[in-house]
Amino acid sequence: MATFGSRAAAWLLAAAVAVPWTAYSSGGTSAGSTTETCLSSEAASSHKHKHKHKHPSKHGHGSESAEEAARRDHLETHRCGFQQTDAPQLVWASKENRFSLSFGVFVALRAAYDLGGIVENADFVTYDIPVSGNYATRQQFMLDASTSRLYVKAIAHTEHLGRVVIYVDGDFRGGAAADYMPGLRSAYISFLGLTFGRDVTTFCDLGASPTTIDFQGPNAYNFNFATLIRYERCFADRHFAFGVAAEMPVVNGTYGEQYAAIPQRVPDIPLYFQYAWGADRSSHIRASAVLRDMYLHDLTRDSNTSLLGWGVQFSGTIRCCSVLRLFMNGVYGKGITPYIQDLTGSGLDFTPDPRDAAHIQTMPMWGWQAAAQFNLTPRLFLSGGYSTVRVQRSHGFYAEDQYKRGNYAFGNIFYTLAPHCKIAGEYLYGSRRDMSDASGHAHRINLMIQYSF
Repeated sequence: MATFGSRAAAWLLAAAVAVPWTAYSSGGTSAGSTTETCLSSEAASSHKHKHKHKHPSKHGHGSESAEEAARRDHLETHRCGFQQTDAPQLVWASKENRFSLSFGVFVALRAAYDLGGIVENADFVTYDIPVSGNYATRQQFMLDASTSRLYVKAIAHTEHLGRVVIYVDGDFRGGAAADYMPGLRSAYISFLGLTFGRDVTTFCDLGASPTTIDFQGPNAYNFNFATLIRYERCFADRHFAFGVAAEMPVVNGTYGEQYAAIPQRVPDIPLYFQYAWGADRSSHIRASAVLRDMYLHDLTRDSNTSLLGWGVQFSGTIRCCSVLRLFMNGVYGKGITPYIQDLTGSGLDFTPDPRDAAHIQTMPMWGWQAAAQFNLTPRLFLSGGYSTVRVQRSHGFYAEDQYKRGNYAFGNIFYTLAPHCKIAGEYLYGSRRDMSDASGHAHRINLMIQYSF
């Protein structure tokens, strides 16, 4: 993860000093809960900006004050979903709202206890469950505050590009576990439906995953970051949306003795098409796809070659009533480990062919997750779900200890103790099975307290 010190952040701080500001308080939403009226992407923000809002040239003139315009700008561009932050509480705006700036911080402490088998990770990653357990893999206790977050957003109104949004956020996961090194999560600029920089991959449907204390989330989900160029647009009164991107590829395969890694030459191409409904468009279904061209060097022939990777996904969230919301996603493909949570970094984009190690093959893989959230009161909700990931055999398997299947199940409760403070408890169960059918299991109890300001 890149160091959380960038020219974009320096520019924002310099702008904050140089511009005369008026500060406004903007109520935030409860982090982690599903905000029914929250826009899901810059596509929706771009669409809304097409409508004519009157930004007064002088404070107090026009149909909208600078305070109201600044609040609306930051709420319209606020994004909800998995691991997303609250809407900012404080917004600073120039007197004519030509430029506005918001900051946010949340501090989160998670306590975890593993029993009956452990996960060798601060997050509940079923891929990391030991298959052959021993005396050191039975129980463990952990405290972690590395998911605490800092974020800043700047919005400028320009004559030719319309509303321009710059967003930077970071946590404390930039180094080894427990080092608490600052790390960059997102850093992008967005205007006219275009996004340039680092953001969550376009293949990920942010609204399709439930809220968990576990930072990893369901193992079949696909929350990963990418450096990208993306275009998004919604139409038909925000019922339909689509997006397409070119993203920096991350290839992680098993090369064997016949092949070697080389720099990649072609970006990954993810795209999606979405249909949303409901008065606030808070329910949607989405179809996504990704194409990959993975390059490697054939040592035997002393030549470069490439393998085609591809994946498809169906995902969505459905608000059944005021009390119940459903989440789901299902993904299938070959050579798409960056797009399945449990398989990221696993070396399973491709492996040598078990029939002939001089040949290489992409691995077929799939996964799905489903969950439900019950909103018992405005402050209290319960959720639970199940997720599974499978790597299929292709002409047999390369190694007996190769990952075959992971299962993930959870149940949790979240309570908003105060307007910007929440507490939560969670139970997790996971299992891993290898190609040899050897397996391991783990249980975890999570507790969390988080305060946002």
